[in-house]
Amino acid sequence: MAEPDDRPVPHRPGAVSLFFVVKAAVFALGFWSWLLVLVFTGDAVTGAHVLAAAGAVTTTLVGVLLGVRLALQRSAAVRHAELKRLLVDISWNAFTAAGNAELSGTVVPFPTASGDDERGPRERISSIVDRGPGERPGGRSGDRRR
Repeated sequence: MAEPDDRPVPHRPGAVSLFFVVKAAVFALGFWSWLLVLVFTGDAVTGAHVLAAAGAVTTTLVGVLLGVRLALQRSAAVRHAELKRLLVDISWNAFTAAGNAELSGTVVPFPTASGDDERGPRERISSIVDRGPGERPGGRSGDRRR
């Protein structure tokens, strides 16, 4: 017997969107059938033919666009759920690594940037914080009037 998955099902948008996709499909089917009836029973093209053709094309395009939007929303919801699971897994692993670490300085080893800058991270942050409002990096003032 398979174990039940304890993770919640991701939010799947679409009850209302699916309703409108189906509604557009029903209207498109109605317009297309009306157009077919007019074409096979009529002799000359009338305003009803134009109206049925315009309605058929419009509702078909609306149905397709709403269907594409629904598919994009669903795939985005699945990607969002996967991202949330990944973040929870990362935070849980970091939490357990912190609990199992023998030395406090080796909890999560992040790679350091290999730059020419000799300053440490605290010095870089303090130089940004120490600047006054309107000052730009490099010592220039934010005032452009000279």
